[in-house]
Amino acid sequence: MTRGADIRAGKRKQKILRIIEIVVPIVVSLVVLSSGYNCFLQRRKRKNRDDILKESFGNDINTLESLRYDLDTIEAATNRFATENRIGKGGFGEVYKGVLSDGQEIAVKRLTRSSGQGAVEFKNEVLVIAKLQHRNLVRLLGFCLEGEEKILIYEYVPNKSLDYFLFDPQKRRLLSWTERHKIITGVARGIMYLHEDSRLKIIHRDLKPSNVLLDSDMNPKISDFGIARIVAADEIEESTCRIVGTYGYMSPEYAMHGQFSVKSDVFSFGIMVLEIISGKRRGNSSESECVEDIRKHAWTKWEEQTPMELVDPNMVVSYSDDEVIKCIQIGLLCVQDDPVDRPTMANIVYYLNSPSVNLPSPDGPGYFGRKDSKTVSKKLDISSSINGITYTEFRPR
Repeated sequence: MTRGADIRAGKRKQKILRIIEIVVPIVVSLVVLSSGYNCFLQRRKRKNRDDILKESFGNDINTLESLRYDLDTIEAATNRFATENRIGKGGFGEVYKGVLSDGQEIAVKRLTRSSGQGAVEFKNEVLVIAKLQHRNLVRLLGFCLEGEEKILIYEYVPNKSLDYFLFDPQKRRLLSWTERHKIITGVARGIMYLHEDSRLKIIHRDLKPSNVLLDSDMNPKISDFGIARIVAADEIEESTCRIVGTYGYMSPEYAMHGQFSVKSDVFSFGIMVLEIISGKRRGNSSESECVEDIRKHAWTKWEEQTPMELVDPNMVVSYSDDEVIKCIQIGLLCVQDDPVDRPTMANIVYYLNSPSVNLPSPDGPGYFGRKDSKTVSKKLDISSSINGITYTEFRPR
């Protein structure tokens, strides 16, 4: 009995020794591997950050490095993204007001981790904005790419966005016709710069009042380039399966078929013009500030030859009926169904700055697809016919 017990004890001891011989090397190996992996992760994290920057910015990496802010600086400026410093929410994240150590005020756009704006959109916005310099575009001051944080730093624009004024019954009274016309003209110049005058040809794809900021003098500045698309100078149209933007401001060809061009931005601009004139938000709300389809509403007034009924009654200061009617007509030209019929932004700026100009007659909603193809193919582009064709001028009562 004793001998059998000794044998069993010896076997157990041998088994334990074998387990130790197997487990100890594994544990040691795991510790070594874990330490090595941690070092690898740290190196890869640094390398990935640089790779993302290089992949995103290419040859511009050295220039953009000078625009980089560290996270500590941004957290100090915004009091660690305090709720009281939050001033808005963009398409891909929240916006905070911040103050740098030298007293400079900044707007900090902190991209949400679940927003869908990954490296592609981040690259897009930084690349686009960093190359753009125009008084009617929000200026990019820098960026922060640290850990999982993707942050864009802009100039601070104090008067918030156009929709903050336009769709509030009380604040809307502060917008005289002079200021509304200045906003319309400034936005038009900013878009024209994107389409024709910058080093890049850019389609914004999300033009709307909340993406138009107003400075201390109520000058408009276009913002939020997260879904903007850079296109070749000779490219007329692109298509996509991923429809992004804001319903109601999207052109029919983009919303239904994913086809977009500079004329898509023209459509969005036209909707904004009609909203600025009327003080009505396009939408499905029953509120007095909303109208289900702003372009159909405007077209109805135009067809009835009562366009001045579209004008916001809050505009109590005197204004020129002719100037308002011209802007309504420009808005209707911009929101025509067929993109071929819409003017270019260069045409629009010309129209807005010309005291007397005969404009084409707009087509109402629902015409797209029903025109004779020969008529469309023979129609001259407005940009080449400003001085070459006498238009039939519509003079509503």
